Amino acid sequence: MSAVVWGWGISAAGLALAEAPLTTPAPQVFIEDVSREFVEEFIWPAVQSSALYEDRYLLGTSLARPCIARKQVEIAQREGAKYVSHGATGKGNDQVRFELTCYSLAPQIKVIAPWRMPEFYNRFKGRNDLMDYAKQHGIPIPVTPKNPWSMDENLMHISYEAGILENPKNQAPPGLYTKTQDPAKTPNTPDVLEIEFKKGVPVKVTNVKDGTTHQTSLELFMYLNEVAGKHGVGRIDIVENRFIGMKSRGIYETPAGTILYHAHLDIEAFTMDREVRKIKNDLCPCVFLPAGFWHSPECEFVRHCIAKSQERVEGKVQVSVFKGQVYILGRESPLSLYNEELVSMNVQGDYEPLDATGFININSLRLKEYHRLQSKVTAK
Repeated sequence: MSAVVWGWGISAAGLALAEAPLTTPAPQVFIEDVSREFVEEFIWPAVQSSALYEDRYLLGTSLARPCIARKQVEIAQREGAKYVSHGATGKGNDQVRFELTCYSLAPQIKVIAPWRMPEFYNRFKGRNDLMDYAKQHGIPIPVTPKNPWSMDENLMHISYEAGILENPKNQAPPGLYTKTQDPAKTPNTPDVLEIEFKKGVPVKVTNVKDGTTHQTSLELFMYLNEVAGKHGVGRIDIVENRFIGMKSRGIYETPAGTILYHAHLDIEAFTMDREVRKIKNDLCPCVFLPAGFWHSPECEFVRHCIAKSQERVEGKVQVSVFKGQVYILGRESPLSLYNEELVSMNVQGDYEPLDATGFININSLRLKEYHRLQSKVTAK
Protein backbone atom coordinates (compact mmCIF):
# COMPACT_ATOMS: atom_id res chain seq x y z
CA MET A 1 0.00 0.00 0.00
CA SER A 2 1.29 3.44 -0.92
CA ALA A 3 0.11 6.90 0.10
CA VAL A 4 -0.21 9.80 -2.32
CA VAL A 5 -0.14 13.39 -1.11
CA TRP A 6 -0.93 16.11 -3.62
CA GLY A 7 0.39 19.60 -2.93
CA TRP A 8 -0.69 23.07 -3.97
CA GLY A 9 2.65 24.84 -3.74
CA ILE A 10 4.16 24.36 -0.29
CA SER A 11 1.80 21.84 1.21
CA ALA A 12 1.70 21.66 4.99
CA ALA A 13 0.39 18.11 4.77
CA GLY A 14 3.10 17.17 2.34
CA LEU A 15 5.87 18.68 4.44
CA ALA A 16 4.55 16.94 7.54
CA LEU A 17 4.63 13.57 5.81
CA ALA A 18 8.02 14.21 4.30
CA GLU A 19 9.70 15.35 7.51
CA ALA A 20 7.98 13.35 10.24
CA PRO A 21 7.95 9.58 10.83
CA LEU A 22 4.96 8.01 9.16
CA THR A 23 2.14 6.96 11.46
CA THR A 24 0.49 4.93 8.70
CA PRO A 25 1.56 1.48 7.45
CA ALA A 26 2.22 2.78 3.92
CA PRO A 27 5.74 1.74 2.84
CA GLN A 28 5.84 4.45 0.18
CA VAL A 29 4.66 8.04 0.12
CA PHE A 30 4.48 10.05 -3.09
CA ILE A 31 4.44 13.80 -2.56
CA GLU A 32 3.49 15.54 -5.78
CA ASP A 33 3.28 19.30 -6.35
CA VAL A 34 0.54 19.80 -8.93
CA SER A 35 0.17 23.55 -8.43
CA ARG A 36 1.15 24.70 -11.89
CA GLU A 37 -0.87 22.09 -13.76
CA PHE A 38 -3.85 22.82 -11.52
CA VAL A 39 -3.71 26.50 -12.46
CA GLU A 40 -2.98 26.11 -16.16
CA GLU A 41 -5.03 23.01 -17.00
CA PHE A 42 -8.01 23.40 -14.68
CA ILE A 43 -8.36 26.93 -13.27
CA TRP A 44 -7.59 28.74 -16.54
CA PRO A 45 -10.27 26.86 -18.52
CA ALA A 46 -12.73 27.73 -15.74
CA VAL A 47 -11.76 31.40 -15.99
CA GLN A 48 -12.18 31.33 -19.77
CA SER A 49 -15.65 29.83 -19.41
CA SER A 50 -16.73 32.12 -16.53
CA ALA A 51 -17.75 28.91 -14.74
CA LEU A 52 -20.17 29.66 -11.93
CA TYR A 53 -22.38 26.98 -10.38
CA GLU A 54 -25.90 28.07 -9.45
CA ASP A 55 -24.94 31.71 -10.02
CA ARG A 56 -22.49 31.91 -7.09
CA TYR A 57 -20.01 29.06 -6.61
CA LEU A 58 -16.69 29.27 -8.50
CA LEU A 59 -16.18 25.48 -8.33
CA GLY A 60 -12.88 25.33 -6.45
CA THR A 61 -13.42 21.79 -5.17
CA SER A 62 -15.01 20.57 -8.41
CA LEU A 63 -11.90 21.63 -10.34
CA ALA A 64 -9.43 20.15 -7.86
CA ARG A 65 -10.86 16.63 -7.74
CA PRO A 66 -10.12 15.60 -11.35
CA CYS A 67 -6.64 17.08 -10.99
CA ILE A 68 -5.98 15.04 -7.85
CA ALA A 69 -7.49 11.84 -9.22
CA ARG A 70 -5.55 12.17 -12.47
CA LYS A 71 -2.27 12.29 -10.56
CA GLN A 72 -3.37 9.40 -8.35
CA VAL A 73 -4.11 7.27 -11.41
CA GLU A 74 -0.82 8.29 -13.02
CA ILE A 75 1.13 7.08 -9.98
CA ALA A 76 -0.95 3.90 -9.70
CA GLN A 77 -0.21 3.02 -13.32
CA ARG A 78 3.47 3.81 -12.89
CA GLU A 79 3.67 1.57 -9.82
CA GLY A 80 1.54 -1.21 -11.26
CA ALA A 81 -1.18 -0.76 -8.62
CA LYS A 82 -4.57 -2.29 -9.31
CA TYR A 83 -6.44 -0.34 -6.62
CA VAL A 84 -6.79 3.29 -5.57
CA SER A 85 -8.72 4.72 -2.65
CA HIS A 86 -10.20 7.99 -1.43
CA GLY A 87 -11.71 9.26 1.80
CA ALA A 88 -14.77 11.02 0.37
CA THR A 89 -18.00 10.34 2.23
CA GLY A 90 -20.91 8.39 0.81
CA LYS A 91 -23.17 11.46 0.85
CA GLY A 92 -21.21 13.98 -1.16
CA ASN A 93 -20.20 14.83 -4.71
CA ASP A 94 -16.49 14.13 -4.22
CA GLN A 95 -16.89 10.35 -4.35
CA VAL A 96 -18.42 10.76 -7.82
CA ARG A 97 -15.76 13.22 -8.98
CA PHE A 98 -12.85 11.04 -7.87
CA GLU A 99 -14.22 7.82 -9.28
CA LEU A 100 -15.47 9.12 -12.62
CA THR A 101 -11.99 10.50 -13.25
CA CYS A 102 -10.35 7.22 -12.21
CA TYR A 103 -12.60 5.11 -14.42
CA SER A 104 -12.23 7.53 -17.35
CA LEU A 105 -8.43 7.41 -17.28
CA ALA A 106 -7.98 3.80 -16.11
CA PRO A 107 -11.09 1.73 -16.88
CA GLN A 108 -9.63 -1.45 -15.34
CA ILE A 109 -8.68 0.10 -12.01
CA LYS A 110 -10.63 -0.66 -8.83
CA VAL A 111 -11.62 2.05 -6.37
CA ILE A 112 -11.85 1.40 -2.64
CA ALA A 113 -14.24 3.82 -0.90
CA PRO A 114 -14.26 3.09 2.87
CA TRP A 115 -17.19 5.40 3.58
CA ARG A 116 -19.40 3.12 1.48
CA MET A 117 -18.33 -0.08 3.27
CA PRO A 118 -20.81 -1.23 5.96
CA GLU A 119 -17.99 -2.49 8.20
CA PHE A 120 -16.57 1.03 8.18
CA TYR A 121 -19.65 3.25 8.49
CA ASN A 122 -21.25 0.93 11.05
CA ARG A 123 -18.18 1.37 13.24
CA PHE A 124 -17.73 5.09 12.61
CA LYS A 125 -21.14 6.72 12.70
CA GLY A 126 -19.81 10.16 11.92
CA ARG A 127 -17.09 12.75 12.38
CA ASN A 128 -17.15 12.58 16.18
CA ASP A 129 -16.29 8.87 16.12
CA LEU A 130 -13.41 9.57 13.75
CA MET A 131 -12.10 12.39 15.94
CA ASP A 132 -12.15 10.04 18.94
CA TYR A 133 -10.30 7.38 16.94
CA ALA A 134 -7.66 9.88 15.82
CA LYS A 135 -7.15 11.07 19.40
CA GLN A 136 -6.81 7.51 20.74
CA HIS A 137 -4.21 6.63 18.12
CA GLY A 138 -2.23 9.88 18.19
CA ILE A 139 -3.20 10.94 14.67
CA PRO A 140 -3.01 14.74 14.31
CA ILE A 141 -6.02 16.35 12.63
CA PRO A 142 -6.99 20.03 12.30
CA VAL A 143 -10.60 19.44 13.40
CA THR A 144 -11.46 19.66 17.11
CA PRO A 145 -14.73 19.60 19.09
CA LYS A 146 -14.40 23.40 19.34
CA ASN A 147 -14.05 23.74 15.55
CA PRO A 148 -16.22 20.85 14.35
CA TRP A 149 -16.48 21.65 10.69
CA SER A 150 -14.94 20.13 7.61
CA MET A 151 -12.32 22.12 5.70
CA ASP A 152 -11.06 21.37 2.22
CA GLU A 153 -8.35 23.67 0.87
CA ASN A 154 -6.54 24.00 -2.41
CA LEU A 155 -4.76 26.76 -4.29
CA MET A 156 -8.03 28.15 -5.62
CA HIS A 157 -10.23 28.10 -2.54
CA ILE A 158 -11.17 26.64 0.81
CA SER A 159 -14.56 25.22 1.72
CA TYR A 160 -16.19 24.78 5.12
CA GLU A 161 -19.03 22.32 5.72
CA ALA A 162 -20.60 20.07 8.35
CA GLY A 163 -20.64 20.45 12.12
CA ILE A 164 -22.45 23.55 13.32
CA LEU A 165 -22.69 24.73 9.71
CA GLU A 166 -25.19 21.97 8.91
CA ASN A 167 -27.89 24.18 10.40
CA PRO A 168 -28.26 26.76 7.61
CA LYS A 169 -29.50 29.33 10.11
CA ASN A 170 -26.23 29.35 12.06
CA GLN A 171 -23.86 32.17 11.20
CA ALA A 172 -20.23 31.36 10.50
CA PRO A 173 -18.41 31.60 13.83
CA PRO A 174 -15.62 34.14 14.34
CA GLY A 175 -12.28 32.75 13.29
CA LEU A 176 -13.66 30.35 10.70
CA TYR A 177 -12.23 32.13 7.67
CA THR A 178 -8.57 31.43 6.91
CA LYS A 179 -7.86 32.82 3.42
CA THR A 180 -9.51 36.25 3.67
CA GLN A 181 -9.62 39.06 6.20
CA ASP A 182 -12.88 40.33 7.67
CA PRO A 183 -13.91 43.07 5.18
CA ALA A 184 -14.70 45.37 8.11
CA LYS A 185 -11.06 45.15 9.23
CA THR A 186 -9.33 45.40 5.86
CA PRO A 187 -7.12 48.33 4.77
CA ASN A 188 -8.78 51.68 4.13
CA THR A 189 -6.83 52.10 0.89
CA PRO A 190 -7.63 49.92 -2.14
CA ASP A 191 -5.14 48.03 -4.26
CA VAL A 192 -5.48 48.90 -7.95
CA LEU A 193 -4.40 46.10 -10.27
CA GLU A 194 -3.97 45.91 -14.01
CA ILE A 195 -4.65 42.41 -15.33
CA GLU A 196 -3.61 41.55 -18.87
CA PHE A 197 -5.38 38.76 -20.76
CA LYS A 198 -4.46 36.85 -23.91
CA LYS A 199 -6.90 34.31 -25.34
CA GLY A 200 -8.99 34.70 -22.21
CA VAL A 201 -6.14 33.72 -19.88
CA PRO A 202 -4.39 36.13 -17.48
CA VAL A 203 -0.75 36.55 -18.48
CA LYS A 204 0.35 39.51 -16.38
CA VAL A 205 -0.71 41.29 -13.20
CA THR A 206 0.66 44.70 -12.21
CA ASN A 207 0.03 46.60 -9.00
CA VAL A 208 -0.50 50.13 -10.31
CA LYS A 209 0.67 51.79 -7.09
CA ASP A 210 3.96 50.02 -6.41
CA GLY A 211 4.69 48.57 -9.85
CA THR A 212 4.84 44.96 -8.63
CA THR A 213 4.50 42.65 -11.64
CA HIS A 214 3.85 38.92 -11.92
CA GLN A 215 3.77 37.05 -15.22
CA THR A 216 4.00 33.30 -14.64
CA SER A 217 0.68 31.56 -14.11
CA LEU A 218 1.39 30.29 -10.61
CA GLU A 219 3.02 33.48 -9.36
CA LEU A 220 0.28 35.79 -10.57
CA PHE A 221 -2.45 33.55 -9.18
CA MET A 222 -0.78 33.37 -5.76
CA TYR A 223 -0.28 37.15 -5.81
CA LEU A 224 -3.97 37.70 -6.56
CA ASN A 225 -4.80 35.35 -3.68
CA GLU A 226 -2.65 37.51 -1.41
CA VAL A 227 -4.15 40.84 -2.50
CA ALA A 228 -7.74 39.59 -2.51
CA GLY A 229 -7.30 37.92 0.87
CA LYS A 230 -5.93 41.12 2.37
CA HIS A 231 -9.07 42.97 1.27
CA GLY A 232 -11.59 40.28 2.24
CA VAL A 233 -12.57 39.40 -1.33
CA GLY A 234 -14.10 36.05 -2.26
CA ARG A 235 -16.38 34.99 0.61
CA ILE A 236 -19.74 33.34 0.01
CA ASP A 237 -22.16 31.42 2.23
CA ILE A 238 -24.65 29.37 0.20
CA VAL A 239 -27.03 26.44 0.11
CA GLU A 240 -26.48 24.48 -3.10
CA ASN A 241 -27.72 21.35 -4.82
CA ARG A 242 -25.49 18.30 -4.76
CA PHE A 243 -25.40 16.07 -7.82
CA ILE A 244 -26.58 13.08 -5.81
CA GLY A 245 -29.84 14.87 -4.98
CA MET A 246 -29.61 16.62 -1.61
CA LYS A 247 -29.04 20.25 -0.68
CA SER A 248 -25.99 21.23 1.36
CA ARG A 249 -24.71 24.37 3.02
CA GLY A 250 -21.20 25.48 2.19
CA ILE A 251 -19.03 28.46 2.99
CA TYR A 252 -16.31 29.24 0.48
CA GLU A 253 -13.36 31.58 0.12
CA THR A 254 -12.12 32.03 -3.45
CA PRO A 255 -9.95 35.18 -3.42
CA ALA A 256 -7.97 35.16 -6.67
CA GLY A 257 -10.75 33.38 -8.53
CA THR A 258 -13.20 36.16 -7.66
CA ILE A 259 -10.92 38.88 -9.03
CA LEU A 260 -10.31 36.94 -12.23
CA TYR A 261 -14.00 36.15 -12.69
CA HIS A 262 -14.92 39.85 -12.74
CA ALA A 263 -11.91 40.98 -14.77
CA HIS A 264 -12.41 38.27 -17.40
CA LEU A 265 -16.13 39.03 -17.73
CA ASP A 266 -15.24 42.63 -18.47
CA ILE A 267 -12.56 42.05 -21.11
CA GLU A 268 -14.71 39.37 -22.73
CA ALA A 269 -17.69 41.71 -23.08
CA PHE A 270 -15.33 44.31 -24.56
CA THR A 271 -13.87 42.05 -27.25
CA MET A 272 -16.36 39.28 -28.04
CA ASP A 273 -19.19 39.41 -30.56
CA ARG A 274 -22.62 39.54 -28.92
CA GLU A 275 -24.05 36.40 -30.54
CA VAL A 276 -20.88 34.39 -29.98
CA ARG A 277 -21.03 35.36 -26.32
CA LYS A 278 -24.62 34.17 -26.01
CA ILE A 279 -23.67 30.76 -27.39
CA LYS A 280 -20.54 30.61 -25.26
CA ASN A 281 -22.53 31.32 -22.09
CA ASP A 282 -24.94 28.51 -22.95
CA LEU A 283 -21.96 26.15 -23.22
CA CYS A 284 -20.60 26.80 -19.72
CA PRO A 285 -19.12 23.58 -18.25
CA CYS A 286 -20.50 24.45 -14.82
CA VAL A 287 -23.20 21.83 -15.41
CA PHE A 288 -20.57 19.10 -15.84
CA LEU A 289 -17.93 20.01 -13.25
CA PRO A 290 -19.85 19.56 -9.97
CA ALA A 291 -20.97 16.14 -11.19
CA GLY A 292 -17.44 14.97 -11.94
CA PHE A 293 -17.67 14.87 -15.73
CA TRP A 294 -14.43 16.74 -16.47
CA HIS A 295 -13.18 13.89 -18.68
CA SER A 296 -16.50 13.28 -20.41
CA PRO A 297 -16.76 13.78 -24.19
CA GLU A 298 -19.34 16.53 -23.71
CA CYS A 299 -17.12 18.48 -21.31
CA GLU A 300 -14.08 18.09 -23.57
CA PHE A 301 -16.18 19.33 -26.51
CA VAL A 302 -17.35 22.36 -24.52
CA ARG A 303 -13.80 23.23 -23.45
CA HIS A 304 -12.64 23.15 -27.08
CA CYS A 305 -15.53 25.42 -28.12
CA ILE A 306 -14.84 27.87 -25.32
CA ALA A 307 -11.11 27.96 -26.13
CA LYS A 308 -12.07 28.88 -29.71
CA SER A 309 -14.33 31.66 -28.43
CA GLN A 310 -11.44 33.13 -26.44
CA GLU A 311 -9.06 33.71 -29.37
CA ARG A 312 -9.88 37.45 -29.49
CA VAL A 313 -10.28 37.96 -25.74
CA GLU A 314 -7.18 40.07 -25.29
CA GLY A 315 -6.48 43.28 -23.41
CA LYS A 316 -6.01 44.90 -20.02
CA VAL A 317 -8.50 45.50 -17.23
CA GLN A 318 -7.92 47.76 -14.23
CA VAL A 319 -9.65 46.72 -11.02
CA SER A 320 -9.86 48.16 -7.54
CA VAL A 321 -9.81 45.59 -4.74
CA PHE A 322 -11.34 47.08 -1.62
CA LYS A 323 -13.43 46.10 1.41
CA GLY A 324 -14.59 42.73 0.11
CA GLN A 325 -15.40 43.96 -3.39
CA VAL A 326 -13.86 44.04 -6.87
CA TYR A 327 -14.57 47.22 -8.83
CA ILE A 328 -13.85 47.54 -12.55
CA LEU A 329 -12.13 50.86 -13.28
CA GLY A 330 -11.39 50.62 -17.00
CA ARG A 331 -10.26 48.46 -19.87
CA GLU A 332 -8.34 48.61 -23.17
CA SER A 333 -7.73 46.18 -26.02
CA PRO A 334 -6.24 46.15 -29.52
CA LEU A 335 -9.04 43.73 -30.47
CA SER A 336 -11.96 45.65 -28.99
CA LEU A 337 -15.28 45.73 -30.83
CA TYR A 338 -16.08 49.00 -29.08
CA ASN A 339 -16.26 51.93 -31.55
CA GLU A 340 -16.17 55.17 -29.61
CA GLU A 341 -17.19 57.33 -32.57
CA LEU A 342 -20.05 55.02 -33.53
CA VAL A 343 -21.55 55.00 -30.05
CA SER A 344 -20.90 58.68 -29.23
CA MET A 345 -23.84 60.95 -28.43
CA ASN A 346 -21.86 63.89 -29.79
CA VAL A 347 -20.87 62.53 -33.21
CA GLN A 348 -23.15 60.85 -35.77
CA GLY A 349 -20.31 58.85 -37.32
CA ASP A 350 -21.25 56.08 -39.74
CA TYR A 351 -24.61 55.48 -38.07
CA GLU A 352 -27.76 56.63 -39.87
CA PRO A 353 -30.55 57.32 -37.32
CA LEU A 354 -33.21 56.97 -40.02
CA ASP A 355 -32.33 53.26 -40.33
CA ALA A 356 -33.68 52.71 -36.83
CA THR A 357 -37.24 53.30 -38.06
CA GLY A 358 -37.24 50.22 -40.27
CA PHE A 359 -35.41 48.20 -37.61
CA ILE A 360 -38.09 49.03 -35.05
CA ASN A 361 -40.93 48.37 -37.48
CA ILE A 362 -39.62 44.90 -38.34
CA ASN A 363 -38.99 43.97 -34.71
CA SER A 364 -42.41 45.21 -33.62
CA LEU A 365 -44.21 43.07 -36.21
CA ARG A 366 -44.38 39.88 -34.13
CA LEU A 367 -45.42 41.88 -31.05
CA LYS A 368 -48.29 43.47 -32.97
CA GLU A 369 -49.40 40.06 -34.21
CA TYR A 370 -49.18 38.51 -30.76
CA HIS A 371 -51.28 41.23 -29.16
CA ARG A 372 -53.74 41.23 -32.09
CA LEU A 373 -54.43 37.58 -31.29
CA GLN A 374 -54.58 38.29 -27.55
CA SER A 375 -57.27 40.95 -28.13
CA LYS A 376 -59.40 38.42 -30.00
CA VAL A 377 -59.06 35.88 -27.20
CA THR A 378 -59.92 38.50 -24.58
CA ALA A 379 -62.93 39.70 -26.55
CA LYS A 380 -64.42 36.20 -26.46
